[in-house]
Amino acid sequence: MEYIAHPLVKPGTVEKRVYQLNLASAALKESSLVVLPTGLGKTIIALLVIVQRLGKGKILMLSPTKPLVEQHAAFFKSVLKLPEEQIITFTGSIPPAKRMEMWNGAKIIVSTPQVIENDLLSRRINIDCVAHITFDEAHRAVGNYAYVYIAERYFKEAADPLVLGITASPGSTVEKITDVCSNLNLTNIEVRDEYDDDIRPYVFEREIQWKIVNIPVELKGLNKLLTAVMDEKIKKLAELGTIMPRQKRITKTELLELQKRLQGQIRSFPNQQTYQSVSLVAEVFKISHAIELAETQGPDALLKYFKRLEHEANSKGGSKASKRLMEDVRVLKAIHELKNIDTSYPKIKMVGEIVEEELSHNPGSRIIVFTNYRDTSELLTNALNEIKDIKAVRFVGQANKYKDNGLTQRQQVAIIKDFKKGEYNTLVATSVAEEGLDIPATDLVVFYEPVPSEIRSIQRRGRTGRKHEGRIIVLAARGSRDEAYYWSSVHKERQMRKMIEEFRRDLKNISIKPSSQDAEAITLQQNNSTA
Repeated sequence: MEYIAHPLVKPGTVEKRVYQLNLASAALKESSLVVLPTGLGKTIIALLVIVQRLGKGKILMLSPTKPLVEQHAAFFKSVLKLPEEQIITFTGSIPPAKRMEMWNGAKIIVSTPQVIENDLLSRRINIDCVAHITFDEAHRAVGNYAYVYIAERYFKEAADPLVLGITASPGSTVEKITDVCSNLNLTNIEVRDEYDDDIRPYVFEREIQWKIVNIPVELKGLNKLLTAVMDEKIKKLAELGTIMPRQKRITKTELLELQKRLQGQIRSFPNQQTYQSVSLVAEVFKISHAIELAETQGPDALLKYFKRLEHEANSKGGSKASKRLMEDVRVLKAIHELKNIDTSYPKIKMVGEIVEEELSHNPGSRIIVFTNYRDTSELLTNALNEIKDIKAVRFVGQANKYKDNGLTQRQQVAIIKDFKKGEYNTLVATSVAEEGLDIPATDLVVFYEPVPSEIRSIQRRGRTGRKHEGRIIVLAARGSRDEAYYWSSVHKERQMRKMIEEFRRDLKNISIKPSSQDAEAITLQQNNSTA
């Protein structure tokens, strides 16, 4: 194995890969978006650019979460020949005056974007001394996200600005990709995927299976009750003139657009009808979510959700929407029937069988089970730990919810460390494990339900097939939203890849494409030591 040789990089710490050198070379010539599958070293590309720009000023590495910030800082400290005190992390827990002092003495600052945005707005730091910014998970650079403001200030104030956006999944439409590039002032897109010749040696096959489960009859009956409630609310919205009378069911996207429109009306021309419509839309959202849980998560997850709604309805200042739903006799009947359902949801049983079978064939396997819902993650973890040889642990975000405390950053790091060591062999994770975290390569990834987002689907799949062959199993409830979400994700991913290629062709006339000579120009000594 060959290693990067550079005056600022510790010998024998960073493997030399030609595609990373090529991408870094392009990113040194102009501000670039690098699209690379999860697990193929986007941070190393950032590192290769950083060591070349470090002599010109400070370096800023931005990541969306605290665990990612800590992870990147630890990586830089482990491979760079810099005093550790010159590589710092910024978080909101550090007093502003202390941050100013730290900024002045640091060479590399790794931070969440919100902290940097606040310090810029408060004039505690100057960004004109920054020689390079890396925007990790660059697909977030849309709307009012802090990345957008930071990039705007940087290009206005720095004498020689250069930025790098890194992501596994920039979005499925020209508008999304253009938006990200425009917001970060990126003039070049570099794309690699598993099918490129220089990537292929580092990617292993991933077998994808799709397993269909049948929704229990009892839950179908519950859904009829809940659907009747939702249809009535939608009919009232039509009677108020808020929406047109319709034959087909309203989609979540349509509801979000309607909610946004109504909130705009309240700001401009508030009236009783608009307030009533807002409350009805909230009821539709809540009952629609209950239907989705019944179809795709099972009775226990649905019961937990209704308990939260009941708590919200009875709380001081609780929402009117929750109160009205919990007073509806059909909802109360559904809850009563739910408590009497003695059927375990088939998806939970199937996950247990899949994990048990994997471990029986490969006792040293590492497995991730992804689910969209915290309640389901708890139910799954408990169910899996009932099975011999399965050592499952729950991995969720930091936010606290009703009767469900999140994990602290320290707890998250400890769980990943224990997962790597084999203290646990199965990680039951929500979306917190999708982005960037240094979770070890896994043998099997299970989607408890498909996700409609092409970005999240790509991030989840990237957790396997990195160092050896991996398997992905997607579970879907027959005739439910699961099936629609699965095909939506597949379609959006195809669209994204097509759009990126078209975008790259459009930019060809202004992009400088790296050659093998360019690659040699950035690190340009070669260390032929072997691992």
